[in-house]
Amino acid sequence: MLRWFLPPTHQEWLVSVAFVTGSGGLIGSEAVRHFAGLGLDVVGIDNDMRQEFFGEEASTAWNVRRLTDELGGAYSHHSIDIRDRAALGALFKRYGRDVAVVIHTAAQPSHDWAVRDPFTDFDVNAAGTLNVLQNVREHCIEAAVIHCSTNKVYGDRPNSLPLVELETRWEIEPGHPYEQGIREDMSIDACLHSIFGASKVAADVMVQEYGRYFDMRTACFRGGTLTGPAHSATELHGFLGYVMRANMERRTYKIFGYQGKQVRDAIHSSDVVSAFEAFFRNPRSAAVYNLGGGRHSNTSNREAFALAEQITGQEMVTEYVAANRIGDHKWWIGSNEAFQADYPDWKQVYDVPMIMREIYEANMDKWVPAA
Repeated sequence: MLRWFLPPTHQEWLVSVAFVTGSGGLIGSEAVRHFAGLGLDVVGIDNDMRQEFFGEEASTAWNVRRLTDELGGAYSHHSIDIRDRAALGALFKRYGRDVAVVIHTAAQPSHDWAVRDPFTDFDVNAAGTLNVLQNVREHCIEAAVIHCSTNKVYGDRPNSLPLVELETRWEIEPGHPYEQGIREDMSIDACLHSIFGASKVAADVMVQEYGRYFDMRTACFRGGTLTGPAHSATELHGFLGYVMRANMERRTYKIFGYQGKQVRDAIHSSDVVSAFEAFFRNPRSAAVYNLGGGRHSNTSNREAFALAEQITGQEMVTEYVAANRIGDHKWWIGSNEAFQADYPDWKQVYDVPMIMREIYEANMDKWVPAA
Protein backbone atom coordinates (compact mmCIF):
# COMPACT_ATOMS: atom_id res chain seq x y z
CA MET A 1 0.00 0.00 0.00
CA LEU A 2 1.48 3.34 -1.02
CA ARG A 3 1.26 6.41 1.16
CA TRP A 4 2.79 9.85 1.61
CA PHE A 5 5.09 9.85 4.60
CA LEU A 6 7.82 12.41 4.11
CA PRO A 7 7.66 16.16 3.88
CA PRO A 8 8.74 17.42 0.46
CA THR A 9 12.32 18.55 0.04
CA HIS A 10 13.58 18.39 -3.54
CA GLN A 11 10.81 15.99 -4.42
CA GLU A 12 8.00 14.00 -2.86
CA TRP A 13 7.84 10.25 -2.60
CA LEU A 14 4.96 7.86 -3.00
CA VAL A 15 6.72 5.05 -1.22
CA SER A 16 6.27 2.77 1.70
CA VAL A 17 8.89 0.03 2.06
CA ALA A 18 12.55 -0.16 3.13
CA PHE A 19 14.49 -3.39 2.53
CA VAL A 20 17.34 -4.03 4.98
CA THR A 21 19.70 -6.97 4.48
CA GLY A 22 21.63 -8.07 7.55
CA SER A 23 18.78 -6.61 9.60
CA GLY A 24 19.83 -8.35 12.82
CA GLY A 25 23.33 -6.89 12.76
CA LEU A 26 24.68 -3.65 14.18
CA ILE A 27 24.00 -1.29 11.27
CA GLY A 28 21.10 -3.31 9.91
CA SER A 29 19.12 -3.20 13.16
CA GLU A 30 19.85 0.50 13.62
CA ALA A 31 18.62 1.12 10.06
CA VAL A 32 15.46 -0.91 10.70
CA ARG A 33 14.58 1.23 13.72
CA HIS A 34 15.50 4.49 12.02
CA PHE A 35 13.54 3.96 8.81
CA ALA A 36 10.55 2.51 10.68
CA GLY A 37 10.67 5.72 12.73
CA LEU A 38 10.37 7.70 9.49
CA GLY A 39 7.12 5.89 8.74
CA LEU A 40 8.28 3.23 6.30
CA ASP A 41 7.32 -0.42 6.56
CA VAL A 42 10.60 -2.30 6.94
CA VAL A 43 11.35 -5.70 5.44
CA GLY A 44 14.35 -7.34 7.14
CA ILE A 45 16.48 -10.09 5.59
CA ASP A 46 18.84 -11.97 7.91
CA ASN A 47 19.50 -15.70 8.33
CA ASP A 48 21.96 -15.29 11.26
CA MET A 49 25.07 -16.17 9.23
CA ARG A 50 27.04 -14.28 11.89
CA GLN A 51 26.45 -17.24 14.23
CA GLU A 52 27.83 -19.57 11.54
CA PHE A 53 30.86 -17.33 11.05
CA PHE A 54 31.76 -16.63 14.68
CA GLY A 55 29.81 -18.99 16.93
CA GLU A 56 26.89 -18.74 19.33
CA GLU A 57 28.08 -15.60 21.13
CA ALA A 58 27.91 -13.65 17.86
CA SER A 59 24.36 -14.71 17.01
CA THR A 60 22.02 -11.87 16.02
CA ALA A 61 18.85 -13.79 16.88
CA TRP A 62 18.36 -11.74 20.08
CA ASN A 63 18.38 -8.54 18.06
CA VAL A 64 15.81 -9.84 15.58
CA ARG A 65 13.51 -10.80 18.47
CA ARG A 66 13.92 -7.32 19.92
CA LEU A 67 13.08 -5.64 16.60
CA THR A 68 10.00 -7.80 16.17
CA ASP A 69 8.81 -7.05 19.71
CA GLU A 70 9.49 -3.31 19.47
CA LEU A 71 8.15 -2.60 16.00
CA GLY A 72 5.27 -5.05 15.66
CA GLY A 73 3.59 -4.80 12.28
CA ALA A 74 6.02 -2.17 11.00
CA TYR A 75 8.73 -4.85 10.73
CA SER A 76 8.55 -8.03 8.67
CA HIS A 77 11.43 -10.48 9.07
CA HIS A 78 12.60 -13.02 6.48
CA SER A 79 15.30 -15.59 7.21
CA ILE A 80 16.63 -15.60 3.64
CA ASP A 81 20.22 -16.17 2.52
CA ILE A 82 21.22 -13.42 0.07
CA ARG A 83 22.95 -16.13 -1.99
CA ASP A 84 19.53 -17.75 -2.60
CA ARG A 85 18.53 -16.02 -5.85
CA ALA A 86 15.10 -17.65 -6.10
CA ALA A 87 14.02 -16.73 -2.55
CA LEU A 88 15.45 -13.22 -2.76
CA GLY A 89 13.84 -12.65 -6.16
CA ALA A 90 10.42 -13.78 -4.90
CA LEU A 91 10.61 -11.33 -1.99
CA PHE A 92 11.58 -8.39 -4.20
CA LYS A 93 8.87 -9.34 -6.68
CA ARG A 94 6.25 -9.35 -3.90
CA TYR A 95 6.96 -5.74 -2.91
CA GLY A 96 7.99 -4.46 -6.34
CA ARG A 97 7.95 -0.70 -6.82
CA ASP A 98 6.70 -0.11 -3.28
CA VAL A 99 10.35 -0.46 -2.29
CA ALA A 100 11.83 3.01 -1.83
CA VAL A 101 15.22 2.17 -0.38
CA VAL A 102 17.46 -0.89 -0.04
CA ILE A 103 20.06 -0.83 2.71
CA HIS A 104 22.52 -3.63 2.10
CA THR A 105 24.50 -4.45 5.24
CA ALA A 106 24.67 -8.26 4.99
CA ALA A 107 28.26 -9.48 4.66
CA GLN A 108 31.01 -11.77 5.88
CA PRO A 109 33.03 -9.10 7.77
CA SER A 110 36.28 -10.75 8.92
CA HIS A 111 39.77 -10.93 7.35
CA ASP A 112 40.64 -14.02 9.36
CA TRP A 113 37.43 -15.93 8.63
CA ALA A 114 37.69 -15.25 4.89
CA VAL A 115 40.99 -17.10 4.72
CA ARG A 116 39.32 -20.23 6.10
CA ASP A 117 36.61 -20.30 3.44
CA PRO A 118 37.23 -17.99 0.46
CA PHE A 119 34.33 -19.46 -1.54
CA THR A 120 31.72 -18.60 1.08
CA ASP A 121 33.32 -15.21 1.70
CA PHE A 122 33.15 -14.29 -1.99
CA ASP A 123 29.71 -15.80 -2.52
CA VAL A 124 28.24 -13.78 0.37
CA ASN A 125 30.07 -10.50 -0.17
CA ALA A 126 30.34 -10.27 -3.95
CA ALA A 127 27.67 -12.56 -5.44
CA GLY A 128 25.19 -11.69 -2.66
CA THR A 129 25.59 -8.01 -3.49
CA LEU A 130 25.09 -8.72 -7.21
CA ASN A 131 21.87 -10.59 -6.34
CA VAL A 132 20.57 -7.56 -4.44
CA LEU A 133 21.48 -5.14 -7.24
CA GLN A 134 19.92 -7.21 -10.01
CA ASN A 135 16.68 -7.56 -8.03
CA VAL A 136 16.52 -3.79 -7.53
CA ARG A 137 17.06 -3.35 -11.27
CA GLU A 138 14.28 -5.81 -12.13
CA HIS A 139 11.67 -4.92 -9.52
CA CYS A 140 12.22 -1.42 -8.05
CA ILE A 141 14.74 0.46 -10.15
CA GLU A 142 13.82 3.85 -8.66
CA ALA A 143 14.81 2.73 -5.16
CA ALA A 144 17.94 4.17 -3.54
CA VAL A 145 20.58 1.48 -2.91
CA ILE A 146 22.82 2.05 0.11
CA HIS A 147 25.74 -0.37 0.28
CA CYS A 148 27.85 -0.88 3.40
CA SER A 149 31.31 -1.14 1.89
CA THR A 150 34.53 -0.88 3.90
CA ASN A 151 37.82 0.97 4.11
CA LYS A 152 39.46 -2.41 3.44
CA VAL A 153 38.87 -1.74 -0.27
CA TYR A 154 42.01 0.43 0.02
CA GLY A 155 43.94 -2.69 1.06
CA ASP A 156 47.14 -2.04 2.95
CA ARG A 157 47.91 1.14 0.99
CA PRO A 158 47.29 3.33 4.08
CA ASN A 159 50.33 1.58 5.61
CA SER A 160 52.53 3.28 3.01
CA LEU A 161 51.70 6.71 4.44
CA PRO A 162 54.46 8.45 6.40
CA LEU A 163 53.65 7.71 10.04
CA VAL A 164 55.35 8.76 13.24
CA GLU A 165 55.31 6.76 16.46
CA LEU A 166 53.90 8.63 19.45
CA GLU A 167 53.59 7.42 23.03
CA THR A 168 50.17 5.78 22.62
CA ARG A 169 49.52 5.77 18.86
CA TRP A 170 50.79 5.96 15.31
CA GLU A 171 50.01 9.28 13.67
CA ILE A 172 50.40 10.68 10.15
CA GLU A 173 53.17 13.18 9.49
CA PRO A 174 51.98 16.74 10.18
CA GLY A 175 51.15 18.65 6.99
CA HIS A 176 50.44 15.55 4.90
CA PRO A 177 47.48 15.95 2.46
CA TYR A 178 45.64 13.24 4.43
CA GLU A 179 46.27 14.82 7.84
CA GLN A 180 42.53 15.46 8.27
CA GLY A 181 41.67 12.01 6.99
CA ILE A 182 42.13 9.71 4.00
CA ARG A 183 39.98 10.73 1.03
CA GLU A 184 38.35 8.63 -1.70
CA ASP A 185 41.15 9.58 -4.12
CA MET A 186 43.48 7.02 -2.49
CA SER A 187 44.11 4.30 -5.10
CA ILE A 188 42.71 0.82 -4.46
CA ASP A 189 45.10 -0.77 -6.98
CA ALA A 190 48.46 -2.53 -6.58
CA CYS A 191 48.20 -3.28 -2.88
CA LEU A 192 47.44 -6.22 -0.59
CA HIS A 193 43.72 -6.44 0.18
CA SER A 194 43.29 -9.78 1.98
CA ILE A 195 40.71 -12.28 0.76
CA PHE A 196 37.96 -10.36 2.58
CA GLY A 197 39.12 -7.04 1.14
CA ALA A 198 39.08 -8.45 -2.40
CA SER A 199 35.50 -9.71 -2.12
CA LYS A 200 34.42 -6.32 -0.77
CA VAL A 201 36.21 -4.54 -3.64
CA ALA A 202 34.21 -6.68 -6.09
CA ALA A 203 30.96 -5.70 -4.38
CA ASP A 204 31.94 -2.03 -4.17
CA VAL A 205 32.79 -1.83 -7.88
CA MET A 206 29.60 -3.66 -8.85
CA VAL A 207 27.47 -1.19 -6.87
CA GLN A 208 29.20 1.68 -8.67
CA GLU A 209 28.71 -0.05 -12.02
CA TYR A 210 24.96 -0.56 -11.54
CA GLY A 211 24.77 3.14 -10.71
CA ARG A 212 26.58 4.21 -13.88
CA TYR A 213 25.49 1.53 -16.34
CA PHE A 214 21.80 1.38 -15.39
CA ASP A 215 21.51 4.91 -13.98
CA MET A 216 20.47 3.52 -10.63
CA ARG A 217 20.66 5.52 -7.40
CA THR A 218 23.51 3.76 -5.65
CA ALA A 219 26.03 4.69 -2.99
CA CYS A 220 28.99 2.87 -1.47
CA PHE A 221 29.73 3.91 2.11
CA ARG A 222 33.30 2.85 2.91
CA GLY A 223 33.18 2.59 6.65
CA GLY A 224 35.98 2.43 9.14
CA THR A 225 35.05 0.98 12.54
CA LEU A 226 31.26 0.96 12.70
CA THR A 227 30.19 0.47 16.27
CA GLY A 228 27.49 0.81 18.89
CA PRO A 229 25.74 -1.00 21.73
CA ALA A 230 23.83 -3.42 19.48
CA HIS A 231 27.04 -5.07 18.23
CA SER A 232 27.30 -8.82 18.87
CA ALA A 233 31.01 -8.23 19.49
CA THR A 234 33.42 -11.11 19.12
CA GLU A 235 37.20 -11.49 18.87
CA LEU A 236 37.29 -11.54 15.08
CA HIS A 237 34.95 -8.59 14.55
CA GLY A 238 33.78 -5.54 16.50
CA PHE A 239 36.77 -3.55 17.81
CA LEU A 240 35.35 -1.22 20.49
CA GLY A 241 32.53 -3.58 21.43
CA TYR A 242 35.03 -6.39 21.96
CA VAL A 243 37.38 -4.18 23.98
CA MET A 244 34.50 -3.46 26.37
CA ARG A 245 33.34 -7.07 26.37
CA ALA A 246 36.83 -8.40 27.13
CA ASN A 247 37.24 -5.93 29.98
CA MET A 248 33.79 -6.60 31.46
CA GLU A 249 34.00 -10.41 31.14
CA ARG A 250 37.67 -10.51 32.24
CA ARG A 251 38.74 -12.08 28.92
CA THR A 252 42.24 -11.85 27.53
CA TYR A 253 42.35 -9.37 24.63
CA LYS A 254 44.94 -10.33 21.99
CA ILE A 255 46.81 -7.41 20.46
CA PHE A 256 48.14 -8.17 16.98
CA GLY A 257 51.30 -6.19 16.20
CA TYR A 258 52.11 -2.48 15.82
CA GLN A 259 52.87 -2.26 19.58
CA GLY A 260 49.12 -1.89 20.17
CA LYS A 261 49.35 1.64 18.76
CA GLN A 262 47.27 1.00 15.60
CA VAL A 263 44.65 3.71 15.11
CA ARG A 264 41.07 3.37 13.90
CA ASP A 265 38.34 5.94 13.53
CA ALA A 266 35.02 4.86 15.00
CA ILE A 267 31.53 5.97 14.08
CA HIS A 268 28.37 5.20 16.03
CA SER A 269 25.62 3.27 14.22
CA SER A 270 23.22 6.16 14.86
CA ASP A 271 25.49 8.58 12.97
CA VAL A 272 25.80 6.02 10.15
CA VAL A 273 22.07 5.64 9.57
CA SER A 274 21.45 9.38 9.75
CA ALA A 275 23.89 9.61 6.83
CA PHE A 276 21.88 6.89 5.06
CA GLU A 277 18.71 8.93 5.55
CA ALA A 278 20.38 11.99 4.02
CA PHE A 279 21.30 9.97 0.91
CA PHE A 280 17.81 8.44 0.73
CA ARG A 281 16.21 11.87 0.73
CA ASN A 282 18.46 13.13 -2.08
CA PRO A 283 20.07 10.13 -3.82
CA ARG A 284 22.77 10.27 -6.49
CA SER A 285 24.09 7.70 -8.95
CA ALA A 286 27.29 5.73 -8.33
CA ALA A 287 28.29 7.78 -5.31
CA VAL A 288 31.29 6.71 -3.22
CA TYR A 289 31.92 8.07 0.26
CA ASN A 290 34.30 7.32 3.07
CA LEU A 291 32.25 7.36 6.26
CA GLY A 292 33.87 7.05 9.65
CA GLY A 293 34.67 8.73 12.90
CA GLY A 294 37.29 10.91 11.23
CA ARG A 295 39.23 13.37 13.36
CA HIS A 296 36.15 13.72 15.59
CA SER A 297 36.22 10.12 16.83
CA ASN A 298 39.30 7.88 16.70
CA THR A 299 41.50 5.86 19.01
CA SER A 300 44.42 3.47 19.21
CA ASN A 301 44.20 0.08 20.92
CA ARG A 302 46.16 1.40 23.87
CA GLU A 303 43.95 4.47 24.20
CA ALA A 304 40.79 2.35 23.99
CA PHE A 305 42.11 0.07 26.74
CA ALA A 306 42.70 3.07 28.99
CA LEU A 307 39.17 4.32 28.37
CA ALA A 308 37.69 0.89 29.12
CA GLU A 309 39.64 0.73 32.39
CA GLN A 310 38.45 4.22 33.29
CA ILE A 311 34.80 3.29 32.61
CA THR A 312 34.74 -0.04 34.47
CA GLY A 313 37.49 0.48 37.05
CA GLN A 314 39.02 -2.84 35.96
CA GLU A 315 42.40 -3.37 34.28
CA MET A 316 42.47 -4.91 30.81
CA VAL A 317 43.93 -8.41 30.51
CA THR A 318 45.97 -8.44 27.32
CA GLU A 319 48.33 -10.67 25.37
CA TYR A 320 50.66 -9.23 22.75
CA VAL A 321 51.17 -11.14 19.47
CA ALA A 322 54.09 -9.64 17.55
CA ALA A 323 52.73 -10.40 14.06
CA ASN A 324 50.02 -8.04 12.82
CA ARG A 325 47.02 -9.37 10.93
CA ILE A 326 47.72 -9.55 7.18
CA GLY A 327 46.47 -6.39 5.47
CA ASP A 328 45.59 -4.74 8.78
CA HIS A 329 45.84 -0.97 8.87
CA LYS A 330 48.46 0.66 11.05
CA TRP A 331 46.62 3.98 10.89
CA TRP A 332 43.20 4.69 9.51
CA ILE A 333 41.38 7.96 9.91
CA GLY A 334 39.01 8.56 7.03
CA SER A 335 37.78 11.89 5.70
CA ASN A 336 34.02 12.56 5.63
CA GLU A 337 34.63 15.71 3.58
CA ALA A 338 33.09 14.40 0.33
CA PHE A 339 29.90 13.28 2.04
CA GLN A 340 29.58 16.50 4.02
CA ALA A 341 30.03 18.52 0.83
CA ASP A 342 27.07 16.73 -0.76
CA TYR A 343 25.00 16.58 2.46
CA PRO A 344 26.00 19.60 4.55
CA ASP A 345 23.13 19.15 7.05
CA TRP A 346 24.49 15.81 8.27
CA LYS A 347 26.10 16.12 11.69
CA GLN A 348 28.21 13.57 13.55
CA VAL A 349 27.27 13.29 17.22
CA TYR A 350 29.26 10.55 18.96
CA ASP A 351 32.96 10.40 19.86
CA VAL A 352 34.88 7.41 21.23
CA PRO A 353 34.30 8.03 24.99
CA MET A 354 30.54 8.44 24.39
CA ILE A 355 30.45 5.27 22.31
CA MET A 356 32.36 3.11 24.82
CA ARG A 357 30.29 4.29 27.77
CA GLU A 358 27.07 3.56 25.89
CA ILE A 359 28.31 0.06 24.99
CA TYR A 360 29.15 -0.51 28.67
CA GLU A 361 25.79 0.69 29.99
CA ALA A 362 23.83 -1.32 27.41
CA ASN A 363 25.62 -4.57 28.25
CA MET A 364 26.17 -4.36 32.02
CA ASP A 365 23.74 -7.18 32.74
CA LYS A 366 24.85 -9.34 29.82
CA TRP A 367 28.66 -9.16 29.68
CA VAL A 368 29.67 -10.54 33.07
CA PRO A 369 32.59 -12.84 33.98
CA ALA A 370 31.92 -16.56 33.53
CA ALA A 371 30.99 -18.24 36.80
